[in-house]
Amino acid sequence: MTATTPLNVAIIGGGIAGAALGIGLQARGINFRIYERSPSFREVGAGIGLSPNAERTMKLIDPDVHKAFKVVAMPNGEDYFQWINGMTNEVMYKLYMGENGFQGCRRTDFLDEMSKLVPKDKVGFGMEATDVVELESGKVRVRFADGTETEADVVIGCDGIHSRVRKLMLGPDSPAARAGYTGKYCFRALVPMDKAVAALGPHRPSTRFMFNGPNAHIMTYPVAHGKQLNVLTVITDPNPWTEPKHTTTGDKKDALAAYDGWHPQVKAIIDLLPDEMDKWAIFDMLENPAPSYCSKGGLVALAGDAAHSSGPHLGSGAGFGLEDALVLMSGLKAVAEEEENGSEKSRPELVRRALGVYNEMRYDRTQWLIDHTRQSAELFQWQREDGKENDSYAREITWRFLRIWDYDVVRMASETAVKVKEGKTTFRYRWYN
Repeated sequence: MTATTPLNVAIIGGGIAGAALGIGLQARGINFRIYERSPSFREVGAGIGLSPNAERTMKLIDPDVHKAFKVVAMPNGEDYFQWINGMTNEVMYKLYMGENGFQGCRRTDFLDEMSKLVPKDKVGFGMEATDVVELESGKVRVRFADGTETEADVVIGCDGIHSRVRKLMLGPDSPAARAGYTGKYCFRALVPMDKAVAALGPHRPSTRFMFNGPNAHIMTYPVAHGKQLNVLTVITDPNPWTEPKHTTTGDKKDALAAYDGWHPQVKAIIDLLPDEMDKWAIFDMLENPAPSYCSKGGLVALAGDAAHSSGPHLGSGAGFGLEDALVLMSGLKAVAEEEENGSEKSRPELVRRALGVYNEMRYDRTQWLIDHTRQSAELFQWQREDGKENDSYAREITWRFLRIWDYDVVRMASETAVKVKEGKTTFRYRWYN
């Protein structure tokens, strides 16, 4: 069935996943528009590390996305991820990341570079989605807080951990409408590199380190072309909040108490933190996962943290959002090609097929990440027996990271296109155990 109008995609949310999806659709000749509730492209958080699978995915989305990352990425002092015993300051384990693998940058810097690839007429700022409805016509209507509305053939919610699209898609009473508190919180800071070097020496701030110990851990790596050290301190909450907010006011005293008795090198890191800072609750969707990443009507989907929010402990949330974007654009490109080839299927039927394939391709891998991110945090904080011995620690860390890093994203994208064109999907809307 030859379409009379081009396929039209509405992307809700202008973070890394939303921007990447728009750029990839543009590269494939598919019409799109990004709707972001903030007055500009927006990313929450300080530093970000993008692992080898994420870099391969960027190249497939659009080589310019990878170039944008390399503009802001900070080369590693050493190409090893190193874990330190926070009580003794001894190296527990070193894992090779590949040449210039798992580089870090500031989230805002990467998104700023990506935003240069999005035409200004393809994004609407100050547009907060308040309603998403699948119509009998096979279109999806999106209403916004300012009273305006738009229609699209498909809507993708890339609006983050507290996704409005997820709540609308699943219903406000769904257990998965909101992410849950993990019982851990963190402090984040970007420390001037000269202060970091003065306190820690030149080596420790030069590459990726994690300091491990009882009920807490710290991640450090350089960003901003070596001008800043990204510091993330993660603490098991001794008094878990019953109604946690995403952020609340905190201070250094909480961090000092959590790392009391640790090695002086760790105390030196804590001393670099400002006296007052935001206290970030860490949420995920382990207890109440989304039953599906696409709607019952099959024309709306969730991607990135909106679909499968996890903690930061394996450094893969953004990378998995990029993988989501690659699958979505591969599937929607296949829809456009089927229409060009005169498919007998209607556009809504083809879109439903593409989003069903997307769900099938992404669900198990992303749910695995949520689970094993939790397990890894317990490992880092010596809450598991295999976190206290170097050999078992190394084994448990290595296989998890390699399962993330060594994923065949080329095959993932090609299989998506084939399944959409051949109509081979086992997707059903259901609750997953």
